[in-house]
Amino acid sequence: MPSTLRVGFAGTPDFAADILAALLASQHQVVCVFTQPDRPAGRGRKPQASPVKQLAERHQLPLYQPLTLRDEESRAPLAAATLDVLVVAAYGLILPTEVLELPRFGALNVHASLLPRWRGAAPIQRAIEHGDSESGVTIMQMDEGLDTGDMLLKKSVPIDATTTGGSLHDALAAAGAEAIVTALDEIAAQQQKIAGTAQPQQGVSYAAKLSKAEALLDFSGTASNLALRVRAFNPWPVCWAYAGNSTLRVWEASAEPSSDTAAPGTVLSADSNGIVVACAEGALRITRAQLPGTKPLSVKELLASPKRAEVLPQGSTLNAQEAH
Repeated sequence: MPSTLRVGFAGTPDFAADILAALLASQHQVVCVFTQPDRPAGRGRKPQASPVKQLAERHQLPLYQPLTLRDEESRAPLAAATLDVLVVAAYGLILPTEVLELPRFGALNVHASLLPRWRGAAPIQRAIEHGDSESGVTIMQMDEGLDTGDMLLKKSVPIDATTTGGSLHDALAAAGAEAIVTALDEIAAQQQKIAGTAQPQQGVSYAAKLSKAEALLDFSGTASNLALRVRAFNPWPVCWAYAGNSTLRVWEASAEPSSDTAAPGTVLSADSNGIVVACAEGALRITRAQLPGTKPLSVKELLASPKRAEVLPQGSTLNAQEAH
């Protein structure tokens, strides 16, 4: 009969909930769950339970939401759980050495990149934004550094011209779920830590946290770079630009060559095939967008909607630099 590990889990968003679901479906026993405290969300700013909390409550798992794990009192449930291993996925809190040393086989992190590339908070989106041809997940033995621990297992996922932040998130969550169960099965079979590989010093990059402000499109850049950002920031924070006195959220767009010498931000055409905007190099063809009070629509639908008047006609300007 396969050995069963006593597993603690720490995570917060949807990505982490997918990992937790895989652990619950495995041969191993999830004995406690840690997640971030409820945060205000939505228009009403009401406290909202994280996806991990919702899943843990459905399975009636012991659940903890400390503000920190740096004091002995907050770590007490982990110490009492007599863990074989702690699995961490997008938790959002720094784990001190005292936590990492509690489980018999240490703490494993499910990180959504091929380390050492894209250490940090937003590896999924940064990979697309920078034109990477592949991403993946790394199962890492955690240490005190920021995603610096030894690598135990990697699983690659391709990025193509249709990949968005949302689709890559889902693919990596599935890959991470499979990979962490494989790693735990191997630990259980050997009853010891898996021998890891140290991360190379070459190729290290950092994935800074996303902000809404950086999703503002700057047409003085290249169309190809803007198209990458549109894909990377879908479904959050979603790229946008000023459209007259309104804002246009851009959900889908592609880059194309252009010999037009119009100033960056100039609308070159707006028809059922898209809104074509001049950039410093090339043009950005926006094919799916959203105005305030509408859902995301194809440009054909948007131009046929009552909100059409807010979409700038040919010769007008989408100006990311204008003060509003």
